[in-house]
Amino acid sequence: MRTRQTWFEQLVHTHSADLYRHAWWLCGQESLAQDLVQETFLRAWRALDTLREEAAAKGWLLTILRREHARLYERKALPSVDIDALELLDDAPDPEARRELAALRAAIARLPPRYREPLVLQVLGGYSLAEIARELGSSETAVMSQVFRARQQLKAMLDDASQEAEDGLR
Repeated sequence: MRTRQTWFEQLVHTHSADLYRHAWWLCGQESLAQDLVQETFLRAWRALDTLREEAAAKGWLLTILRREHARLYERKALPSVDIDALELLDDAPDPEARRELAALRAAIARLPPRYREPLVLQVLGGYSLAEIARELGSSETAVMSQVFRARQQLKAMLDDASQEAEDGLR
């Protein structure tokens, strides 16, 4: 029989990377995403006894993460960052790749939340349509439609941005 501690450690080991990716897409800041994940696991530890089914752990943790993110805005105490003090990291291989990544990120941010959230959960979180539907309290058909529309809108936004860039070069 496993202890509460070992079960929690297994949850952290299994889900921390997915939670971090989702947190980063929610807030766009590495340190804030790390804080959100840490706070998520702190709250999860305190409420671990309420988790009845191990299969529901991923959705349960994601719900906690989303609520923690929402609490940031409720408190209206978003952390401020001194841009001059930041050390910029260059993870992208070249300027063109950085521009493409920035355009993709901006396009995703412009998607309506009802489309953005299921898309991010599927693409970055690796969630199935059934898991997303359960998490969002929706049907699989609705989620499939939302993801499809999100992809359509993203393609249109990126095509428009590409066309504008080409027109600007002429």
